[in-house]
Amino acid sequence: MATAKTPSKAGSKTKKPIGPKPGEYPGKIVDIDVSTEMSGSFLEYAYSVIYSRALPDARDGLKPVHRRILHAMSEMGLRPERGHVKSSRVVGEVMGKFHPHGDVAIYDALVRMAQSFSMGLPLVDGHGNFGSLDSGPAAMRYTEARLALAAMTMVAEADEDTVDFGPNYDGQILEPLVLPAAYPNLLVNGGSGIAVGMATNMAPHNLGEVIAATKYLIENPNATLKQLMKYVPGPDFPTGGQLVGTEGVREAYATGKGSFKLRATVEIGKVSSRKMGITIKELPFNIGPEKIVERIADLAKAKKIQGISDIIDLTDGKTGTNVVIELKNGFEPEQVLEQLYKLTPMEDGFAINAVALVNGRPQTLGLKELLQVFIAHRVQVVRRRSEFRKAKATARLTLVDGLLKAIIDIDKVIKIIRGSDDAATAKEALIKAFKLNDEQATYILDMPLRRLTKMSKLELETEQKELKSTIAALVTLLKSEESIKKQVSDELTVVGKSFSTPRRTKIELTKITAVEL
Repeated sequence: MATAKTPSKAGSKTKKPIGPKPGEYPGKIVDIDVSTEMSGSFLEYAYSVIYSRALPDARDGLKPVHRRILHAMSEMGLRPERGHVKSSRVVGEVMGKFHPHGDVAIYDALVRMAQSFSMGLPLVDGHGNFGSLDSGPAAMRYTEARLALAAMTMVAEADEDTVDFGPNYDGQILEPLVLPAAYPNLLVNGGSGIAVGMATNMAPHNLGEVIAATKYLIENPNATLKQLMKYVPGPDFPTGGQLVGTEGVREAYATGKGSFKLRATVEIGKVSSRKMGITIKELPFNIGPEKIVERIADLAKAKKIQGISDIIDLTDGKTGTNVVIELKNGFEPEQVLEQLYKLTPMEDGFAINAVALVNGRPQTLGLKELLQVFIAHRVQVVRRRSEFRKAKATARLTLVDGLLKAIIDIDKVIKIIRGSDDAATAKEALIKAFKLNDEQATYILDMPLRRLTKMSKLELETEQKELKSTIAALVTLLKSEESIKKQVSDELTVVGKSFSTPRRTKIELTKITAVEL
C-alpha cells in the first residue's frame, strides 16, 4: 500500500494513508481460472434464456412472457364479456409484477396473440391497429385489449390448485409456472424462439384435428404415428395456402424435425374482358402481399419473368388477400405461374424444429410425444381440480350439517349465546348441547344473528343432498385413472365444439411406402 511522505516540519498535519484501512473490506482476492468462470457464467446465462424466455413449455405451449400476459389479464378481470383496456396498462401490469424485461418485448408478445394471421386460435381480443403481414401495429397507447374467449380455457381453474405457483422475480407475489390449458396449445398455435445454442419453430395446426388425435391417443395409448396422422395430416396455417409434399411433414412428426414447402393459392381466369390473369387469394405463412407485389414488379422490370402487363393489389382487411396479376396476350397462365412459384415468395419453405421444455429441460418432440405430454398434464390438472373441489365440498358439508343440527332449536342457540360470558364459553356450550365439532360451533358463532334466524331447513337439506352427490361423483372420478382420462376427453370435445374451424391449408396426402410409422 502506498502512503504519503513523512512531514518535514514540526506541527504539520499528517496526511491520511491512501487506500482502504485494514479490515475495511473483509474477504480476500481469490485467483480463478478465467475459462472456468466464463464457462460457468455462460451456462447460467444459457439456462436462464432457455428456461425463462425463449422456449415454450410443452404442457401449455407458452413462453413465460405469454403465460404472464394471460395470467395478468385474468387477474385484472379483462374477460371477454368486459370492456377493453389500453394495451399499455396491460404491459405495465405485466412488467411491474411478473416480467422484468422491456415493454417492447411484452407488447410484441401481446400483439402476436391478437393477430389472426399469426395464430390459429388467437388468445387476445385486440381493438385497434394490431398490424398486418406488411406493417407493424400501432403503439401500445393507441390499442386496447382483453382476453379472447379461447384464452379462458387456458387460464380457467388456475385458482383451484390445478397448477403449481412460484414466486415472481422479486419474491413478493406468486405466479403460475404453467397454465391449466384445456387444449394442446403448442400444436394449435405453434411458436418460435431462439435460445442459446438451440431454437424452436412450431407450425400451427387445426384445432379440431388436434383434438381428434388427442382423444384417439387417450383411448389408444399405443397408437402409431400413421394412425395419428389420419387425424392430423399436416399443419394448418391461419393464412391458408397449399402444402406441397408430405414427406417433410411425416419426418417432422416422427423426429421433431422436418421441412416442407408452402404455395400461394391462386385462381386463373379472365381479369378483364380481353385479358387472362392470375389472382392470388392466399399466401404462404408470414408472407405479405406488398412483399409479393414488389418482388414481381422487380422481376418483370428486369425481364426475368415474361408475360406480365400489370399487377394490382386489392387486398383489404375484409376480403383478405387479393392480388391480381394481368397477363399479356399469348402467354399461358400456367407457365407464368410456375415462374412465379420459382422466383418469388409465392412458394416458401417452412422448417419444423419442435423443441420445447419437458420437466424444465429442452427436448425435441414428435407429434405423439407432444400429445402425450399434454395428456399427462391435463390428467394431473383434472385430478388436482377434483381433489380441490372434493375438499371444498366436504368442508361446506360439515358446516351445513352443523347448521341443520342448530336450526332445529334456534331459540336455544340464541339463549346459549346470550347467556355466555364470552365466545369460548358459548362455543363449549353449543358443542355440548348440539353435539357439534369445533369448526361447526365457530361458524355458527361467527354468523350474524339475522342470517341464522332466516335459515331455511328445506334449503339446507337441499344443499346437503347436492353436496353429498357432488362428493360421491368426485370420489368415483378420483378412484380410476380411466375415469379421469374420460373426463379429459369429454372436456376436449366441448372445446372442439366451441372453437373448431374448417381446415384452411390445402394438403395433398401421399401414401407411406418407405417405412411403417
